Amino acid sequence: MTSYFKTALLLAAMTAIFMTGGFLLAGQGGMLVALALAAAMNLFAWWNSGATVLRYYKAQEVEASHSLHRIVSELVARDGMPMPKVYVIENPQPNAFATGRGPGNAAVAATTGLLRLMNESEVAGVMAHELAHVKNRDTLIMTVTATFAGAISMLANFALFFGGNRNSGLGIVGTIAMMILAPMAAMLVQMAISRTREYDADRGGAEICGNPDWLADALEKLEAGSRRIDNPAAENNPATAHMFIINPLHTHQRDKLFSTHPSTANRVAKLREMSGNSTASPVVTPATSRGLWSPRRQAGTGRGSVPGAGSRRGPCSRK
Repeated sequence: MTSYFKTALLLAAMTAIFMTGGFLLAGQGGMLVALALAAAMNLFAWWNSGATVLRYYKAQEVEASHSLHRIVSELVARDGMPMPKVYVIENPQPNAFATGRGPGNAAVAATTGLLRLMNESEVAGVMAHELAHVKNRDTLIMTVTATFAGAISMLANFALFFGGNRNSGLGIVGTIAMMILAPMAAMLVQMAISRTREYDADRGGAEICGNPDWLADALEKLEAGSRRIDNPAAENNPATAHMFIINPLHTHQRDKLFSTHPSTANRVAKLREMSGNSTASPVVTPATSRGLWSPRRQAGTGRGSVPGAGSRRGPCSRK
């Protein structure tokens, strides 16, 4: 019930921002149009939760024979969760996210950069973290936030066209306010969801995979990789940054002012503390240090394809 309450508050806040922006741009008429737009966006985000984000990042759904799918299936079997759809994103930055309305129609995605960098144990830790988000129904809140934050950002662009509208609520002042404040509001929306959500998902993920050190090791690699490797798709749509397990915008110093994630060092420290008290059996056997997508494993795959694990139909399929 708490997640639904957070979602309701978020939607109400987004509606208010839309209405205010519409009023500043085009007076009462603009406010009504913004209200109608907000209602439509609410409905769209609810029924298409996750699909838009997956399309934006050009995620490819993988078959059951794929190694990532196998790891996720073992994790959900351990926890008794419904099986989500599993996607891989062609992106060199190591990262991952979960999306969907809830456990019954969720999806988890990992980048090819993550699969190159990490072994099976670390991938299991990351996927367990994402499954914890699904279990806690954080995914709906994240998707709705991304949808509306992006829409709020577009209001700033609309201000360029409606700046001279005589019906504008505050004239040139309102126009300038929208051009400056709307992008800031879009970034601040990412912070609306408490950072404790990440801590809760870390704890839940450690319980799902059975070994907190796997996620701790993965987070350290993710932090280093995100600082080193840019993510152009995320940079072009910063409203989706909060969906990832690690901030994909770490490559730019300015983004730290609006960080949607708690300190990685603090997250790792909490997981290390948990590992001393962990009594659960790991869900998969520890893997070697070679990543799931190593040059050796790529043999025989085409350029830009996502390697599977023995699939005769090809590494990827779209259902």
